[in-house]
Amino acid sequence: MEFEVGDIVKLKKKHPCGSQEWEILRVGADFRLKCTGCARQIMVPRRLVEKNTRAIRKKQEEKV
Repeated sequence: MEFEVGDIVKLKKKHPCGSQEWEILRVGADFRLKCTGCARQIMVPRRLVEKNTRAIRKKQEEKV
């Protein structure tokens, strides 16, 4: 799977706030994710994100 900064990923389990969607803020060995429901940020190992991802929404490219 190709992950890029700005993409929205839907994970298997819900965050305690009720949201399942996370925005990717950093990509590497660890991912920094921001919850789209409550804006909490977490660091997660890459393999856990790859394993638990249900769907990816690509970021919208700005037209110049």
